[in-house]
Amino acid sequence: MSSNPGIGQIRRTVKACVSLFKIRVAEHLQYRASAIASTSIGVFWGLLQIVMYTVFFTYGNTDNLPMTLSQAVSYAWLIQILLGLISGNDVEAEIREKIISGDVALELCRPLDLYALWFAKTAASRVGRSAWRMGFTLVIALIMPVMLRLSLPDSMIGFTFFLLSVCSAFMLNVAFSMVLTAVRLGLTWGEGPTQALSLLAIILGGAILPLQLWPDSIQRLLLFQPFAGMLDIPLRLYIGTMPQEDAIWAIGLQLIWMVIFIALGRGLMQRKLSQLIVQGG
Repeated sequence: MSSNPGIGQIRRTVKACVSLFKIRVAEHLQYRASAIASTSIGVFWGLLQIVMYTVFFTYGNTDNLPMTLSQAVSYAWLIQILLGLISGNDVEAEIREKIISGDVALELCRPLDLYALWFAKTAASRVGRSAWRMGFTLVIALIMPVMLRLSLPDSMIGFTFFLLSVCSAFMLNVAFSMVLTAVRLGLTWGEGPTQALSLLAIILGGAILPLQLWPDSIQRLLLFQPFAGMLDIPLRLYIGTMPQEDAIWAIGLQLIWMVIFIALGRGLMQRKLSQLIVQGG
């Protein structure tokens, strides 16, 4: 793969990526039964997390907490609604199989930019897999009893910033998944490093516990580390615990980390492909 592809290769790559994205999204949208099963699991975990928050806010020391119980409930629902779209930090299953089987060698024979092709495939799979789950979970979250219900955003401006941040978080997550893919290219002994990095992203992204409930002494560090932009920042904008005047720089921070991860992933992939040892076949 050339590090400086010509105009023709760029055009072919863009056209192929757009076509692949549409096909993959349409393909995943067919699996409604799988989406219903995934939704039931998400609702169960959402309710479990809400029960945990309710116990904490009822019996714990809630003085000077940065969020209310209602905001924590909305935070829990938003995690389940957006989980597949902006918090699935892993190597795309089909790409992993190609790496393990050695079929990645066939991918290199195509006159396309491999990084862009895999980026589009990863993005499309996330959109297709999560679309039905997002819709089903959103409906359930909105019709729950009052104490268990997803609250509506405080304002349209805040909701607009939330949507922009979700789009940025989606691209940031895909870029990070491509870093994991590049790391996996050089491994011949298992998934340990990629799974460890994925788990780190889940924890520091706020999927287990909202970052604002972590110790005050590390709040600034938590906010500026890259994984906050993958989940926590969009959710703060929705529930209103981040002022709207901070939304611009927060979204800008997401985009900066996205560019860094894209550069890192592309650089690692080029290096790994130049040293690639294909096994299997």
